[in-house]
Amino acid sequence: QVQLVESGGGSVQAGGSLRLSCVASGSIRSINIMGWYRQAPEKQRELVAIITTDGRTNYADSVKGRFTISRDNAKNTVYLQMNTLKPDDTAVYYCNTFDMNNDYWGQGTQVTVSS
Repeated sequence: QVQLVESGGGSVQAGGSLRLSCVASGSIRSINIMGWYRQAPEKQRELVAIITTDGRTNYADSVKGRFTISRDNAKNTVYLQMNTLKPDDTAVYYCNTFDMNNDYWGQGTQVTVSS
């Protein structure tokens, strides 16, 4: 089992920045890819960014050039630096990882961007 705990959400004005953190604990040797997803009201959950253990990344087109995912393997932590935030970025952001048996999610952290 893997446990994920997110932090760092909040409310900002458009153009502002936030940094999300997600700490993994438990059977962390079994995981490779970690990622961030988000879900806005009345919308489906969508991928924001993912990162592998060796640092390869992939981003949703809507956040490319504004968001940066990174990870500190020694601290079992993945980060999401969000710059130039837009009202459309308003959502609950979830940390995710998976192993051969399960898909793991954090509890989510709210990000609200006002215009």
